[in-house]
Amino acid sequence: MTQYLLSLPHDTAESPTMESMDPAELEAVFASVDAFNNGLKAEGAWVFAGGLHPPATATTIDNTGDDAVLTDGPFAESKEYLGGFWVIEVPDHDAAIRWGKEASKALQSHIEVRAFQDRPPE
Repeated sequence: MTQYLLSLPHDTAESPTMESMDPAELEAVFASVDAFNNGLKAEGAWVFAGGLHPPATATTIDNTGDDAVLTDGPFAESKEYLGGFWVIEVPDHDAAIRWGKEASKALQSHIEVRAFQDRPPE
């Protein structure tokens, strides 16, 4: 079994946010995502999921020198950002793609599917 990251990219110029969506539309998205999450859990593919606050709320830490330097805001300035994600565990890439398609439909958004690197044997 391999773990995959299904990530939800946002484009600040195009993607609606929870704050900007009509409440009825937002409720429909929540219902779709809940159904998707329940499907992952029912098939034993669920590992973890979460939504992220906007990049402006981030703190970037650089502790590569003598002292840690904390900076308010994201590491990289970009119009695209990660809005949320799922970590799933499935037998193969095809299964991950199938779940990615379902996530895309549930959110009516793009989904990026990427495998986690395997750890070298100890």
